[in-house]
Amino acid sequence: MRVSVLGLGYVGCVSAACLASLGHEVIGVDVNQVKVDLVNDGKAPVVEERIGELIAEVVRTGALRATGDVREAIMGSDVSLVCVGTPSEPNGSLCTTYLERVTEEIGAAVAERGGRQTVVFRSTMLPGTCLDLLVPILEKYAGGTAGVDFGVAVNPEFLREGTSVRDFFDPPKTVIGELDPASGDVVAALYDGLPGEVFRVPVPTAEAIKYADNAFHGLKIGFANELGAVCRALGVDSHQVMDVFLADRKLNISPAYLRPGFAFGGSCLPKDLRSLVHAAQRADVSVPILAHVLPSNAEHLQRAVELVERTGRRRVGLFGLSFKPGTDDLRESPLVELAERLFGKGYDLRIYDPNVNLSRLLGANREYIETRLPHLAQLLAESVDEVLDHAEVCVVGTRDPAVLSALPQGGGRMIVDLIRLPDAEARRAEPGYVGLAW
Repeated sequence: MRVSVLGLGYVGCVSAACLASLGHEVIGVDVNQVKVDLVNDGKAPVVEERIGELIAEVVRTGALRATGDVREAIMGSDVSLVCVGTPSEPNGSLCTTYLERVTEEIGAAVAERGGRQTVVFRSTMLPGTCLDLLVPILEKYAGGTAGVDFGVAVNPEFLREGTSVRDFFDPPKTVIGELDPASGDVVAALYDGLPGEVFRVPVPTAEAIKYADNAFHGLKIGFANELGAVCRALGVDSHQVMDVFLADRKLNISPAYLRPGFAFGGSCLPKDLRSLVHAAQRADVSVPILAHVLPSNAEHLQRAVELVERTGRRRVGLFGLSFKPGTDDLRESPLVELAERLFGKGYDLRIYDPNVNLSRLLGANREYIETRLPHLAQLLAESVDEVLDHAEVCVVGTRDPAVLSALPQGGGRMIVDLIRLPDAEARRAEPGYVGLAW
């Protein structure tokens, strides 16, 4: 394929050289003439493992050249990868100045060139940037309709500086945010033959995936460093702790607990987080990430309260009460906290949980109810239908089959979904449905 790569920083330089090595005819573009000259001389404008010899080889064979002229590059290519920088503004917001400027130039060149050009944004940008900002610019300057007269896609990169060439040829995944299938086909063809799973998703999803990855990487590093600081203060070998932690592939290094849902609770997580943070404070170790996990959890619970409030209805049915499905454990259950808050705000509340029956509760569970929610008996219902007959708003916090099969569709009832129902995608089109974090 004939490819232009706009921006010859780390991402653009590596993408251009690697694509050229795969057999594509690549034109690199940069406003910095020094970078352009270096590439044309077969030299890398960035310091990176393997990039020097790779650029020397693809320039020698004629597979890669560089220019400072966007128009020239567009005229000589059928697909354009935009790899310009998106730095932070002083207030932390995303700077899109370079993106907007190069998009204008691309659009003007596309209008002059004719034929279908596919514009692929590889720069990191927040969800909505492509469709709400860049596509209108392209349509204005190109004089056509995106997805019809020219293609548009978002193709985030997952290249680590220092190993980016290796990461390009052995990617963890390839993400293609496609405006239309034809645009996605062009991007998929660019990487034909490379390993790893390919995900073809809506454009905003592709934009968000890059932020999910980087936020989690930062969170992991911060978590490991805070835990290391606490361990050091307590005289524990942090690397030994993390060796055992990382060996757990069922819960720790796995998809476990990484699906958006309701707040966590129970007899372990809240208690142990409080103890760990308290131990850190006593040792004069600042742990801002760990210290804010419980406040973050409380904020998520408050979102559920606010969703109920926004319905404007007063009769509420809550499905689920225990902290985890399939148990009767009510200790620090977020659903119990939600029930308390709604009841305290004067909502007419009925609750159904197939595993919670006051006459069968024993020990700590019974004590918890008697001290935290003594009025629970008057709120508990014996059946799903009893709650449905009462409720104007159904708050779903359980995956019990009897509850899921009985939930109405339409009919004027509001549904606040805390668990992502199996048919959530279909229900999202209903005016009465709202998901907590989806």
